[in-house]
Amino acid sequence: MAQDPTPPFTPERLARLESIPFDEAPSPAYVVQLDQLEANCRLLAGVAEASGARILLALKGFACHAAFPVVAKYLDGVTTSGLHEALLGREHFGKQVHVYSPAFTAEDLAELAGFAHTIVFNSPGQLARGLHALALADSGPQTGLRVNPEHSEGATELYDPCAPGSRLGTTRAALDAARDSLPADWLQRLDGLHFHTLCEQDADALERTAAAFEEKFGDLLPGLRWINFGGGHHITRPGYDVERLCRIVRRFRERYGLEVYLEPGEAVALHSGVLVATVLDVLESGGLRTAILDASATCHMPDVLEMPYRPNILGAGAAGERAHDYRIGGPSCLAGDVTGDYSFDQPLEPGQRIVLLDMAHYTMVKNTTFNGVPLPSICLHSADTGLRTVRSFGYADYAGRLS
Repeated sequence: MAQDPTPPFTPERLARLESIPFDEAPSPAYVVQLDQLEANCRLLAGVAEASGARILLALKGFACHAAFPVVAKYLDGVTTSGLHEALLGREHFGKQVHVYSPAFTAEDLAELAGFAHTIVFNSPGQLARGLHALALADSGPQTGLRVNPEHSEGATELYDPCAPGSRLGTTRAALDAARDSLPADWLQRLDGLHFHTLCEQDADALERTAAAFEEKFGDLLPGLRWINFGGGHHITRPGYDVERLCRIVRRFRERYGLEVYLEPGEAVALHSGVLVATVLDVLESGGLRTAILDASATCHMPDVLEMPYRPNILGAGAAGERAHDYRIGGPSCLAGDVTGDYSFDQPLEPGQRIVLLDMAHYTMVKNTTFNGVPLPSICLHSADTGLRTVRSFGYADYAGRLS
């Protein structure tokens, strides 16, 4: 299993998380540290001011709407992946709602047309049907097309929208081949283009992607209203090249007269959340000690197995770094429900709290009740308000999904 790809915490960020009274939290529980979340959003707002970009929260990464009052003070709206995310954004965020999906049903499209700011289609066929269905008026949603610049920057194919044969976005060859099937005035009715290639990357990767995009699709930009640079921008990571990002945005705005959207998900919540868990048992097999937690990789931290990666644990090191080595496992029956191998200064004991770091993004939005494993509670913490639990889950949440 790979090591944690998330950059080290700054002392200030770590201090905010360490201020959480972990023993007072239910277990297991996701805890969002609102002061750090707000610090991230202030940084993003500074990028928007310096570059002129419009920055949206990608709900696919972070959709804890109890924390939206903090985020909505700084960002322009949300970007969503379908009707239900869009409805959540409309109900709880209260600003612009942008929608992209690999495909829309006619029923979903009809409902989205009543409140979405932009609707981005995935293919020429979807665009043609969408233009016809929407019968766009000046007051209707703006229309976009997601394109595939066929330029890969990601290291993990599962997260690479530009991998060979990708279903996400239209290549230039596919667009040109479909021109005869599009309405004659399709380009005049198109408001923007959208591309997405990044995953936890810096502005240099965006700069290379932007060059590939311009080479293939730059001739379509004059006359459009906006360009969406997608997500995967690790803007709030310590050391991220913010100035380069701002230069890229300003160049597109000035050269083409376009609004530029950025839609980070992870960057909004980076370093702002933890998963508090409890050691249930410690066992030994084949010379390896395993601590079983009430938190599960497969149920509560699925990216640990999908990426894969080994998240950091507060006060722990890599195997062999400290006196006592343990494998951290979950309570499900999946043999591979393992978070990783760690070392601790002291032996682990049943009842002891374990705090897994960077567990705000891509956790709550992806977790499951596989095996009947209970979902973690959701808590918020700040210096002003202390710790509070905003949602707890029980048997009814498991049973209700199955009948």
